[in-house]
Amino acid sequence: MPQTPSNMIPLGKTAPDFRLPDTLSGKTLSLKDLQSDKGTVIMFICNHCPFVKHVQKGLVKLAEDYQKKGVSFIAISSNDAEDYPEDGPDKMRSVGQALHYPFPYLYDETQDVARSYQAACTPDLYLFDGKLRTVYRGQLDDSRPSNNIPVTGKDLREALDNLLAGKPISPNQKPSMGCNIKWKE
Repeated sequence: MPQTPSNMIPLGKTAPDFRLPDTLSGKTLSLKDLQSDKGTVIMFICNHCPFVKHVQKGLVKLAEDYQKKGVSFIAISSNDAEDYPEDGPDKMRSVGQALHYPFPYLYDETQDVARSYQAACTPDLYLFDGKLRTVYRGQLDDSRPSNNIPVTGKDLREALDNLLAGKPISPNQKPSMGCNIKWKE
């Protein structure tokens, strides 16, 4: 299984705004509609990637735990749905409903949002503070589909806990690892 690391954008970079259709609600939503003044997690995921499938339930649990604390979660799929039809909007809706995603699952058909975030892989995870500055970008935890390490969300949870407590977040962050985003030709 080929592995692509995240690009590790500079800490402090402001989250680019976007307006994308939510496959779960049918509404078009913007970052401004969804952001939280406590923290916002943006996750580039998809349906078919084994790395995402491995952590899907962990992402749901993470969101359920931290949405109660005022953190916003947003999932975006930017894969080319023409070449990867299981990553298209109808299948996104089916997967989001089946897994009870407690966050919007947005479709980035043009792939412009993925490019603006320099997303490289699925899952690619970003945490922004209340002013939408990057404070964490990297892996959920050390678990991978083949290494038998349980999915805990340890790395992102630590960053979230520090953000909510007003403590510094370590700049020593490990890149996420997953399938590359399926770019259009």
